[in-house]
Amino acid sequence: MGQKRIKKLVIAGGGTAGWITAAAFSRLLGKSLDIHLVESEEIGIVGVGEATIPQIIRLNHMLGLDENEFLRRTYGTFKLGIEFVDWGRLGSRYLHTFGDTGINLANLHFHQYWLRYRQAGGENSLWDYSLHQQAADDNKFARMDRVGSSPMGGLAYAFHFDAALYAAYLREYAEAQGVRRTEGIIASVERTTEDGGIAALKLEDGTRIEGDFFIDCTGFRAFLIGQELKTDYQDWTHWLPCNRAIAVPSEKLSPLPPFTRATAKSAGWQWRIPLQHRTGNGHVFSNEFMSEDEATAILLDGLEGEALSDPRTLKFTTGRRETFWEKNCVAIGLSSGFLEPLESTSIHLIQSNVSRLISLFPRDGLHSADIDEYNRRTAAEFEQVRDFLILHYHQTEREDSPFWQHCRNMEVPEPLNEKMALFRASGRIGRDVDDLFRDTSWMQVMLGQGIEPQDYHPMADNITDAQLDEFLRNVRAIIDNAVTPLPSHEDFIKKFCDAG
Repeated sequence: MGQKRIKKLVIAGGGTAGWITAAAFSRLLGKSLDIHLVESEEIGIVGVGEATIPQIIRLNHMLGLDENEFLRRTYGTFKLGIEFVDWGRLGSRYLHTFGDTGINLANLHFHQYWLRYRQAGGENSLWDYSLHQQAADDNKFARMDRVGSSPMGGLAYAFHFDAALYAAYLREYAEAQGVRRTEGIIASVERTTEDGGIAALKLEDGTRIEGDFFIDCTGFRAFLIGQELKTDYQDWTHWLPCNRAIAVPSEKLSPLPPFTRATAKSAGWQWRIPLQHRTGNGHVFSNEFMSEDEATAILLDGLEGEALSDPRTLKFTTGRRETFWEKNCVAIGLSSGFLEPLESTSIHLIQSNVSRLISLFPRDGLHSADIDEYNRRTAAEFEQVRDFLILHYHQTEREDSPFWQHCRNMEVPEPLNEKMALFRASGRIGRDVDDLFRDTSWMQVMLGQGIEPQDYHPMADNITDAQLDEFLRNVRAIIDNAVTPLPSHEDFIKKFCDAG
């Protein structure tokens, strides 16, 4: 590979992936790079990612965005977690929250004390000791770093927002930072003679856009990384069988819930995402087990308000690229792979990959060590998220349809089997060091899906029965006192970030 100074960065494609990439690069490397984004308004964007996880706060903070202004511009709301309905079994319900449950004590996770309490015959759910669950149940929200002077952490949150408006907001930001935008459809790619990398994009109108480095944000088309550079794609349908999504907006909800809802159906699941001006809905399903007409009927029948447009269908194959960085091109967003939106990771994977690329971005030429490191770490992240998603499908008591029978009985990756076995034995979490999901996330989903630990950590026996009862009562009292004065989610938005 030649040692050519990297001066011209070309981003192929806009949408959420393209403009997050442009905004982040312009903020952190704008002084050393000429950044040029090419997109066409004739090509529609997928628009997935209306729900997020808390890591997006770091992205917005790095860009210097005002949170209230960002929410006003995108009709955003707050999100305390994801409520899963009918997943572990019909009639079940639990909230995968973004915060810790209870209060850790003496270097031991709270849920170990709760497991001791349950083994002694206690009837309270783990979520009775969750600040996030109680606030969500009451449709309340406020920014809260800690609960008063107690050791309990406050409300950890993410956002729901209109993804198209977020992309437009970031476009405005990036262009103000000096990013150039060209309107046009990419017709072909010009390759370099020395190593077969990309030299330029050729548009339908004849415009030629040269670059030293290219980022493929062309969505499922993967125009550069897939069609041109022929990078293979790993198909994970055998583990995550859903391959279709039908989406439709409906009227806004009132009261406004501060959480996403995912309701399991007979061959997939339905999402509900509350925004300030409307509700996002979708039915993710497998066409091997259900027809599109039936899936559409189930979606429309499950709406909590009048539909605001006709449903639209998205086809996808869950999986990832064999390599994400090939020659002088990196795939970001849907061109790099797709993991269904069950845990709202779509925008995070864009953000994470952009951050990783910036940390490894070349100055003089390309180095195989940088490329290998990027591909290794990105592949590992995709696989960790994949296993967390598989957990929701595989760990279930449902056998009421062929789809759930398939999911319950399928072979799953060995690292997931090991995590489930460890938790089932003693409530311990076998989390990888760099795993996106924290211990509390694995714990909540495994408990929520029906894994009952057979034992608890012996350190939980370091307090007496009376001390345990007092500890649990105090935790509930702290939560009740914290939630009671909170404003409603809707009132908080009206006060600080109403889109009007």
